[in-house]
Amino acid sequence: MNGFWNFFWLIFWAFAFVAYLMVLFTILVDLFRDEKLNGWWKAVWVIFLIFVPWLTALVYLIARGRGMAERNSRSRETVPEDTDYYTHPTPSATPAADIQQAQELLDKGIINANEFDALKAKALGNRF
Repeated sequence: MNGFWNFFWLIFWAFAFVAYLMVLFTILVDLFRDEKLNGWWKAVWVIFLIFVPWLTALVYLIARGRGMAERNSRSRETVPEDTDYYTHPTPSATPAADIQQAQELLDKGIINANEFDALKAKALGNRF
């Protein structure tokens, strides 16, 4: 029975340690993401996180928790909702621009002559 409780406490303390590391890294990321905070204050927070980690983490979460939530929500707003933007490139205005882009790819060796001909035919075929 003693082995079970030793295992139980090992799991408990491992979970607590991983949770603490997650909080610590979240604080560090938030600290360096904050544009309003002076570099000296960032250094002070980091020094206190090193020497008095549990108390500093608790004080940081209480004192700057609202700002953490705002910075986190602002960072999510920069990601566009429309994933089509990443999967479908914007077509150019003219077939000449498409052919010029394909020619540059051919010159750089990224595509071969057959692929260039296919892109050229596609550029000319889509416009007429």
